[in-house]
Amino acid sequence: MMKGFEEKLGHLEKIAEQIRDRDVPLEKAMALFEEGVALSRGLEDELEGFERKVEILANDPAEDGSGEAELKPF
Repeated sequence: MMKGFEEKLGHLEKIAEQIRDRDVPLEKAMALFEEGVALSRGLEDELEGFERKVEILANDPAEDGSGEAELKPF
């Protein structure tokens, strides 16, 4: 089971290499493609989560003294 983002990205790159191999049967290429799409969507979700965390951490509390953070896009 893959755990880290980088490991998942590396696996996606290997899938892409396998799909480009002309010796891979069509059925195998389609299965690899489906796996790659699912992996890509999961990576995109993880990236969005990372971006939300960065936005929260990067924003200072409001200067009006309320102590509430104002979210700004990353």
